[in-house]
Amino acid sequence: MAQSQGWLRRYFKALCKGFFVAVPVAVTFLDRVACVARVEGSSMQPSLNPGGSQSSDVVLLNHWKVRNFEVQRGDIVSLVTIGHKNRLVKVPRGHIWVEGDHHGHSFDSNSFGPVSLGLLHAHATHILWPPERWQRLESVLPPERFPIHSREE
Repeated sequence: MAQSQGWLRRYFKALCKGFFVAVPVAVTFLDRVACVARVEGSSMQPSLNPGGSQSSDVVLLNHWKVRNFEVQRGDIVSLVTIGHKNRLVKVPRGHIWVEGDHHGHSFDSNSFGPVSLGLLHAHATHILWPPERWQRLESVLPPERFPIHSREE
């Protein structure tokens, strides 16, 4: 009986040690390197959720890729939630303009204005679910989208 209690105690002790090492490592990885997120709604159609409300794509969000704020036009990114509204806007240095693919159904810079690079959360790099849509997400700009240049440029 004493041997079984000693074995159980060692097992519980090893489990606790593993837990207190694995949890901080996992949390740090999910916060700083990459995580998985489900895309809901129609704001990113047709790039994501092309089937409408009956499907939800699951994407890999790469935090590491945006650590130096190096994003290109056409990249699919995730932002920290923000909520202010502007009408006529000049995008200041250190900010970006973000738009969803489905113009009328996106809560994007058309609603709240330019976004500080500090609010950049992650870059979506791959579709992980559903399996038939597994693919790397490429930066694609619709042909009708082009930068608007001011008179000063």
